[in-house]
Amino acid sequence: MSLRKGDRVHWNTSQGRTTGVTVEKRTKPFQFEGQHFTAAADDPFWIVESEKTGARAAHRESSLHPA
Repeated sequence: MSLRKGDRVHWNTSQGRTTGVTVEKRTKPFQFEGQHFTAAADDPFWIVESEKTGARAAHRESSLHPA
Protein backbone atom coordinates (compact mmCIF):
# COMPACT_ATOMS: atom_id res chain seq x y z
CA MET A 1 0.00 0.00 0.00
CA SER A 2 1.29 3.43 -0.84
CA LEU A 3 -0.25 6.32 1.06
CA ARG A 4 0.06 10.02 0.32
CA LYS A 5 -0.36 13.10 2.46
CA GLY A 6 -4.05 13.91 2.91
CA ASP A 7 -5.31 10.36 2.34
CA ARG A 8 -8.30 9.38 4.47
CA VAL A 9 -7.47 6.26 6.50
CA HIS A 10 -8.69 4.27 9.49
CA TRP A 11 -6.81 2.39 12.21
CA ASN A 12 -7.62 0.44 15.35
CA THR A 13 -7.15 1.88 18.84
CA SER A 14 -8.04 0.65 22.30
CA GLN A 15 -11.24 2.73 21.97
CA GLY A 16 -12.14 1.08 18.64
CA ARG A 17 -11.75 2.10 15.02
CA THR A 18 -10.62 5.67 14.33
CA THR A 19 -10.77 7.56 11.04
CA GLY A 20 -8.54 10.43 10.03
CA VAL A 21 -6.08 11.76 7.48
CA THR A 22 -2.38 11.26 6.86
CA VAL A 23 -0.34 14.35 7.73
CA GLU A 24 3.34 13.46 7.43
CA LYS A 25 5.35 10.38 6.43
CA ARG A 26 8.43 9.48 8.50
CA THR A 27 11.13 7.12 7.18
CA LYS A 28 13.84 7.63 9.82
CA PRO A 29 13.77 7.09 13.61
CA PHE A 30 11.97 9.99 15.33
CA GLN A 31 10.45 11.26 18.57
CA PHE A 32 6.76 12.18 18.72
CA GLU A 33 4.94 13.28 21.86
CA GLY A 34 7.63 11.81 24.10
CA GLN A 35 7.79 8.42 22.37
CA HIS A 36 10.56 7.03 20.16
CA PHE A 37 9.60 5.39 16.86
CA THR A 38 11.93 3.32 14.67
CA ALA A 39 10.69 4.21 11.21
CA ALA A 40 12.68 3.16 8.13
CA ALA A 41 12.31 3.53 4.37
CA ASP A 42 10.97 -0.04 4.17
CA ASP A 43 8.85 0.36 7.33
CA PRO A 44 7.49 3.93 7.35
CA PHE A 45 5.30 5.57 9.95
CA TRP A 46 2.68 8.26 9.39
CA ILE A 47 1.57 11.09 11.61
CA VAL A 48 -2.22 10.89 11.35
CA GLU A 49 -4.91 13.28 12.58
CA SER A 50 -8.21 11.99 13.94
CA GLU A 51 -11.31 13.40 12.23
CA LYS A 52 -13.25 13.18 15.49
CA THR A 53 -10.84 14.79 17.97
CA GLY A 54 -8.12 16.45 15.88
CA ALA A 55 -5.53 14.58 17.96
CA ARG A 56 -2.40 13.49 16.17
CA ALA A 57 -0.63 10.16 16.59
CA ALA A 58 2.12 8.14 14.91
CA HIS A 59 1.20 4.82 13.31
CA ARG A 60 3.09 2.28 11.24
CA GLU A 61 1.96 2.45 7.60
CA SER A 62 1.04 -1.24 7.68
CA SER A 63 -1.56 -0.54 10.41
CA LEU A 64 -3.40 2.08 8.30
CA HIS A 65 -6.21 1.15 5.91
CA PRO A 66 -7.98 3.26 3.25
CA ALA A 67 -11.23 4.67 4.62
